[in-house]
Amino acid sequence: MNPHATPVLALSLALGTTITISSNHWVLAWTGLEINTLAIIPLISKSHHPRAVEAATKYFLTQAAASALVLFSSMTNAWATGQWDITQLNHPTSCLLLTTAIAIKLGLVPFHFWFPEVLQGSPLMTALLLSTLMKFPPLTLLLMTSKSLNPALLTTMALASVALGGWMGLNQTQTRKILAFSSISHLGWIAIILVYSPKLALLTFYLYTIMTSAVFMALNKIKALNLSMVLTSWTKTPVLNATLMLMLLSLAGLPPLTGFMPKWLIIQELTKQEMTPAAMAIAMLSLLSLFFYLRLAYHSTITLPPNSSNYMKQWYTSKPPSTPTAILASLSILLLPLSPMIHAIV
Repeated sequence: MNPHATPVLALSLALGTTITISSNHWVLAWTGLEINTLAIIPLISKSHHPRAVEAATKYFLTQAAASALVLFSSMTNAWATGQWDITQLNHPTSCLLLTTAIAIKLGLVPFHFWFPEVLQGSPLMTALLLSTLMKFPPLTLLLMTSKSLNPALLTTMALASVALGGWMGLNQTQTRKILAFSSISHLGWIAIILVYSPKLALLTFYLYTIMTSAVFMALNKIKALNLSMVLTSWTKTPVLNATLMLMLLSLAGLPPLTGFMPKWLIIQELTKQEMTPAAMAIAMLSLLSLFFYLRLAYHSTITLPPNSSNYMKQWYTSKPPSTPTAILASLSILLLPLSPMIHAIV
């Protein structure tokens, strides 16, 4: 790829995200989503590998279908109510269409089929963008229309996402696919609380972004694309591998790490809303994803590779991880003591 193309694409991603999250008009929000889609496709397919081209094609087709549904939903609402304002989504058919469109864009179950395949075909840093930044504009649209959405539908999709994200991640050996199913599972936690506490949903997304970014940057540093490569990377960066284990346990939501905070607050809010069965179900289903986080953490630090391993041990490197990786790793491990302050804000 031309070296001048990368900053142009990065600026386009920033522009598309800014337009969508700051707009009140449906057409402007749709324009921002389209700019984002067109800017990320060259980053997915830049290696020119057949799998990367396939991933870019799948991404384009699903996002184009979702964008068409967003436009159709807004036009139906405007036809019925005369309003193009995002917050004035009152028509029931439009609400259903919008929920479907955003679920496709985010990769919520049952529209999750494209996400693991696209992540598997993308480079690690592009996969990071797809898992974090690209989910922010659609999630903003859901937050702005949260009062009009159907709580029962969102709760059903959320529970299905947590269940399926945990279940399908169990037998994966590719790190990008494991993180894709992890993303689907976390989106379930965000979706279940969205209608009842939009601020808490946004907090959960921010903390998920911090933890996932830290894990992706650590995996990019040790060049680990599958479990076997994680298994032999301990000789190269022992400190980073130990930190990676803590970051993965934080993603799993174990106390006393940062990832425990959003799950704790969400379960507390669900019980306040008299949704104790849903809170119990989502807590039990998250144990499925805990298994594959523990397996990845076990591979990263505790297990020594067998002598018959097909991968050579890597040379120890004294070069420390980058400053952003260190900052994100610290935040993804140590934020739990701030829970009372955050709870007061939320």
